Amino acid sequence: MEYFVQQLFNGLTLGSIYGLVAIGYTMVYGIIGMINFAHGDIFMLGGFAALIVFLVLTSIFAGLPVAVLLLAMLVVAMLMTSLWNWTIERVAYRPLRGSFRLAPLITAIGMSITLSNFIQVTQGPRNKPIPPMVSSVYQFGNISVSLKQIIIIVITAVLLTIFWYIVNRTALGRAQRATEQDRKMAALLGVNVDQTISITFVMGAALAAVAGTMYLMYYGVASFADGFTPGVKAFTAAVLGGIGSLPGAVLGGLMIGLIESLWSAYFTIAYKDVATFAILAFVLIFKPTGILGRPEVEKV
Repeated sequence: MEYFVQQLFNGLTLGSIYGLVAIGYTMVYGIIGMINFAHGDIFMLGGFAALIVFLVLTSIFAGLPVAVLLLAMLVVAMLMTSLWNWTIERVAYRPLRGSFRLAPLITAIGMSITLSNFIQVTQGPRNKPIPPMVSSVYQFGNISVSLKQIIIIVITAVLLTIFWYIVNRTALGRAQRATEQDRKMAALLGVNVDQTISITFVMGAALAAVAGTMYLMYYGVASFADGFTPGVKAFTAAVLGGIGSLPGAVLGGLMIGLIESLWSAYFTIAYKDVATFAILAFVLIFKPTGILGRPEVEKV
């Protein structure tokens, strides 16, 4: 039982990271009906931005408190990825918004390849390790809980609460929901649709940057290829929970993390990705819109 609880906590930690990235997918899909396949690479860029801040600050200020260092990494990563995603939306996606549906999809895949290769060329193809930032471990009987796991879960819970409040209780959130329902009508009612969409991309990038920083802190390594596999799993989480649903993205991320952790603990680790996608297919057979997804209503 203790071993099960240990893996449960490990899965929640990993699922928290997936959930943060999945929210970016579901927000963009909800507001413009497009899958931003470059979002996984925005997550990877956030990790590299945090890595660079870590290396610069630790080389200049020896003995800098971990809390200050982590805060600086988060802030810079969020700013950098927000700028990147804002630029991508303006340059690559906005001109194709009224085009046929495959054009933005092709562009998103192209942007993903561009970002991945850009980091590979500028930072090199090798993995970039960092020394452990947080090494404290707490024992609860035979269950080990590291401080970095607690930090990841707490930061995820706080950010999700903040973003839920923004979407459901602020003027920006009302503009986002109006744009999601009907862009033309929202524009007629005075909503700046282009600005609202850009802000949505920025919000998704900020969450991906936090996830990238947490991923770097948890595993202690960054790679230019980190955007692909975690990005695909986060997209899977968004689909599993119900694409377009913020709670669904979080639920899907937690489920993916738990499936991976529990499968790796009790079965061969080589098939953990197979198990994840098999469960996704099984769920979608009986619930095509995802667990918390709503069926689309065709407007006539």
